[in-house]
Amino acid sequence: MAGNPRVGVLALQGDVREHAALLAGLGAEVSLVRRPEELAQVDGLVIPGGESSVIDKLSRAFGVAEPIRAAISSGLPVYGTCAGLILLADEILDGIDGQQSFGGLDVAVRRNAFGRQTESFETEIDVPTLGTPPVRATFIRAPIVERVGPDVDVLATLPDGRIVAVQQGSILGTSFHPEVDGELRFHERFLALAIARGTVRT
Repeated sequence: MAGNPRVGVLALQGDVREHAALLAGLGAEVSLVRRPEELAQVDGLVIPGGESSVIDKLSRAFGVAEPIRAAISSGLPVYGTCAGLILLADEILDGIDGQQSFGGLDVAVRRNAFGRQTESFETEIDVPTLGTPPVRATFIRAPIVERVGPDVDVLATLPDGRIVAVQQGSILGTSFHPEVDGELRFHERFLALAIARGTVRT
C-alpha cells in the first residue's frame, strides 16, 4: 500500500489529465472521480484547476458535492489547485450568485484576483517547507487567499505578501498549477497524506 496510494482526480471539468498523469508518474493508482461510489474508493482527492463555478454546478448535478464535503470532514486528504483552492475555501469573496464550495479550508479566497486570462504569468516562489530550489509557479486567472484561520499554515506568498499556498491538516491548496510546470513536490506532499490515510484505513 505504501508504494501505491489510491487517489482520485475530480473529473468534472478542468485540467484533469495533467494531474492524473503526474500522479501516475509518481507511482499512484489514479482513478477519475465523478460519482460518490468512485470517491469512496480513494484515499485522497485532487480538485483541478478549471472554472470553479462550473465544477460546483456539475458536482451537485452528479450528486458528488455532499459526499465530497463529508469526506473532507472525515479527514480525506485533498489537494486543490487554482479553481480547486476556491472550491476548498470556506469563504469565496466574489463568487457568482449561488456559487457554493466544498469547504474545509478556513480561508477566504478571491477568484480571478489577477484579472483575465491575459494577465496570467509565471514566476518563482520560495516554499520553505518544500526546500530548494524555488517552485516554478504558473498563475492562470488565479485566486488569492485573503484571510487565513488560526489552524491554517501559509506555505508560500508572492514577494508582495499575497498568499498563494496553504495547508490545513490534510488539505492543501495552491493558487497556481504545479502540474503545468512538472513541479512534483506538492503532489508528493499530497501523496504522503494519502498513503498515511490508506494505512490507517487498511
